[in-house]
Amino acid sequence: MPATALPTVAPDWLALRATADDVARSHRLAAELGALMPGGSAVVHDLGAGDGAMVRWLAPRLPGPQTWVLHDADAGILARASFAGLAGGAGDPIEIRTRIAPLADLPVDAFAGAAAVTASALLDVITRDEAGRIVAACVAASVPAFFSLTVTGHVRLHPATRADAAIAAAFDAHQRRPAPGRDAAGPLLGPDAVPVVVGLFAAAGWHVRTDRTPWRLGAADRDLIAAWLDGWVDAAVEQQPALGATVAEFRARRVARLDAGALRVTVAHEDLLAWPR
Repeated sequence: MPATALPTVAPDWLALRATADDVARSHRLAAELGALMPGGSAVVHDLGAGDGAMVRWLAPRLPGPQTWVLHDADAGILARASFAGLAGGAGDPIEIRTRIAPLADLPVDAFAGAAAVTASALLDVITRDEAGRIVAACVAASVPAFFSLTVTGHVRLHPATRADAAIAAAFDAHQRRPAPGRDAAGPLLGPDAVPVVVGLFAAAGWHVRTDRTPWRLGAADRDLIAAWLDGWVDAAVEQQPALGATVAEFRARRVARLDAGALRVTVAHEDLLAWPR
């Protein structure tokens, strides 16, 4: 992986989380973004676009013909994106373009002429410098930005156990580590991402609004909970190996609850809308 590349995201994980993401996203902030955009044809840049989930959810909620520019360092994941039958809010046409490049190389004029900038599940896996580049490019273009589904570090499992807090703390510490192969870039923002990006936009004199957008998962989300739980626990143990003995029993009990349809999970996210004064 290049030193400036974002962590690779498995396509299966993107597919598993797609429905929960779409339920959680802020309809209110999406509507406000649409109201901020000028009439007529619009160019929208989507950062860390992955398989295009943000485009599929947001494009029908925005007015007019749209050209989406999908930014991602992973050409393979972009190649899996599907937009068959996708149209704007009034049935307007959607055009898709792609840019294969790391965010660390984002030029300040990247969004010139754009009507909006978006991203989904991105801010917590970038560095402060990368966040600064994104904000600087938005400010230079005076273009509103809608960043969806950033994790905040708050997790609630029901029923609760005494091990939950220790695992959550270790996971949050893991989220703040430099990504493998990117040590020189500094730590990732992790659960600090929203306040950091809010601060960067506020320092530029912009309006910023946020909305809580949690996953609320239950028996119908069995496969997503299982995948999320494995990733959550594995990252915690990688960060704090001493948790290994505790986690074995914890995982067994959680999986038993999950298989019985008796485990509920809330994973907090926050959406952010920023626009110039």
